[in-house]
Amino acid sequence: MDRRGQREKVTNTSVPAAPPPVVALDGVSFNYGAVEALKRITLAVAAGEVLGLCGDNGAGKSTLIKVISGAERPSRGRLLIDGAPANFIGPREALTRGIATIYQNLALAPTLSIAENVFMGAELTRASGVPGLKLLDKRAMRRAAADYLEQLNIDMPAMTTPVAELSGGQRQAVAIARALRWQARVIVMDEPTAALGVKETQRVLDLIRTLAATGRTVLLVSHNMADIVAVTTRVIILHSGAMVLDRPTHGLSADALAHLVMTAGTA
Repeated sequence: MDRRGQREKVTNTSVPAAPPPVVALDGVSFNYGAVEALKRITLAVAAGEVLGLCGDNGAGKSTLIKVISGAERPSRGRLLIDGAPANFIGPREALTRGIATIYQNLALAPTLSIAENVFMGAELTRASGVPGLKLLDKRAMRRAAADYLEQLNIDMPAMTTPVAELSGGQRQAVAIARALRWQARVIVMDEPTAALGVKETQRVLDLIRTLAATGRTVLLVSHNMADIVAVTTRVIILHSGAMVLDRPTHGLSADALAHLVMTAGTA
């Protein structure tokens, strides 16, 4: 082959395009009446990333996750999922697109079993032998719930155990398993360790690491700076609805991050 042919061969070699961010905000603002709760937020989050969302009370964290989870629509700007604009009409639609939000109260039913909580709102059924009548397939739900929880590498009791008997870390695992049941690719966690002790907190942080290791994206909202620096790859800080910092977590200590949060917006 002559030199011209070699040059053409090199020129024609294409590099595969990078996949679009799994979640992106493009100039998103949100107003509660005259109050601008979010101000032109532009953000991109990749698959498998653990992103920390920090800021003092009233910074806009809750509004941001409401937009991502479909609970609120942007007043201006766009929410994009896998590079395509998304106009969710509610959290249920976001969930069907792989965006699950686990709030601090977990939304679990304490008197129901582990399996029943994992499948709450999406119960499996089987034929009853009577035309038009179906029965809950409790055995299938127990088996599938155990499979979802096995993915999280956490010790759990029998799937028939009421959630009321579980520890805080185990309850978080049940809430995450329910997200996996919906095939969630992005899991937003709102203050998941707020009421937990040291050992249970470590369990939850391990759950987050496990989710990231399986390629899922986690958005972690927390006032606990030690948790943020322990598991996130990147952190953003909000102040009065604006994003004032976006940087890798590597090299940050909990004290340094706390200082950045306290001084946000003062520069």
